[in-house]
Amino acid sequence: MDDQVLFGKRLRALRKAANLSREKLAEQTDITSNYLGEIERGEKWPSLQILSALAKALDVSPARFFEFDPHSADPRVLRKQLDQFLARRDAKQLQQIQRVLAAFFDS
Repeated sequence: MDDQVLFGKRLRALRKAANLSREKLAEQTDITSNYLGEIERGEKWPSLQILSALAKALDVSPARFFEFDPHSADPRVLRKQLDQFLARRDAKQLQQIQRVLAAFFDS
């Protein structure tokens, strides 16, 4: 999977975790819903201005959109890292994580 597709999936997951529709996020960032859909499907890259607006609307750092590893890794190491990460989260954060994962893998 290329970086553009991974970026789009990450954006979609963050949008869904924020409980925002595509239309609402597009409105908040002054772009069309169709263009946002193209970004989420990995068909287009956003400009830096739009990237910044998306981050602001989702209340995240722009770097969050690029927190993906396109390379495979040892599943045992990944599970250990996930276990350690999840162990430091409260119930509200765990619910948010669950929504992001569901959005990411159910799309």
